[in-house]
Amino acid sequence: MSQNLEGSRRAPNTYPPIEPYETGTLKVSDLHTLYYEVSGNPKGNPGGPGSGADAKDRTYFNPEKYKIILFDQRGAGKSTPTACLEENTTWDLVKDIEKLREHLKIDKWHVFGGSWGSTLSLAYSQSHPDRVKSLVLRGIFTLRKSELRFFYQEGTSHLFPDAWEEYIEPIPEPERHDMVTAYHAQLNSADEETALRAAKAWSKWEMATSKLYVDPAQLAQVEDDKWANAFAKIENHYFVNDGFMRDGQLLGQQEIDKIRHIPCIVVQGRYDVVCPATTAYDLKKVWPEITLHIVPDAGHSAREPGTAKLLVEAADKFADL
Repeated sequence: MSQNLEGSRRAPNTYPPIEPYETGTLKVSDLHTLYYEVSGNPKGNPGGPGSGADAKDRTYFNPEKYKIILFDQRGAGKSTPTACLEENTTWDLVKDIEKLREHLKIDKWHVFGGSWGSTLSLAYSQSHPDRVKSLVLRGIFTLRKSELRFFYQEGTSHLFPDAWEEYIEPIPEPERHDMVTAYHAQLNSADEETALRAAKAWSKWEMATSKLYVDPAQLAQVEDDKWANAFAKIENHYFVNDGFMRDGQLLGQQEIDKIRHIPCIVVQGRYDVVCPATTAYDLKKVWPEITLHIVPDAGHSAREPGTAKLLVEAADKFADL
């Protein structure tokens, strides 16, 4: 569940596209090396998405005020090795973010993330609350079993029966009672054809359901073998392992109390069927201090106009903190 999967056009209400003035790699373990980039104002307020680097993610931030830092998490994008599942857990990623902060000699930064990025943003801020100035989150996802069940087993299937039919097609009928586990077996099959077929079907299900109006450009990405393989394998790896955390951990009072002092704005699409609004609402109940915006005409995507507008406004609000 990622925010970095969209077509080439930037969303309305965002800042013009810019190029990074610095790109680099950071070796975070004997196996993994992260790719990162920095753009905007070198002396600006440091911040950026919780996971994944996409050129359009720079456009949510005022480039005159922000030092914009984007990165690819382990196994994804330009980080290496591609699609590697070894030493790849939520807590490895949290450590990587902290290593990147130290590498860039940043004291505190603003954290911005949507979907899986919201998961990682919450996990990071709860682990390092003294290093976070603000949180801007979108499409809240906390990896509870109920959330995974709704999207991958029964829930969204009732709204997109045509796309669901394509999603379940690679899985033998006796195995369809647990789609995440069944896909895990196929995605990690020794037969490359089987694994790639599963990767494309898994990825297409999310691309077909992420926007209120389906975006052909998103669906077209599924045909990129390398992208589909990394996207599906890493997502499924995290989901079959329950995110390497106890169910509901990120919403627990003890964890929320660690970050209650951090100003936080949440933007949530009313018709988000990938990360339904119930999770953002549950976050608001345990953390009433947050500002929650529910966008009445949006799905899951960060690029939809109402969502993009509110994300930019949120980043603008925190720019001078």
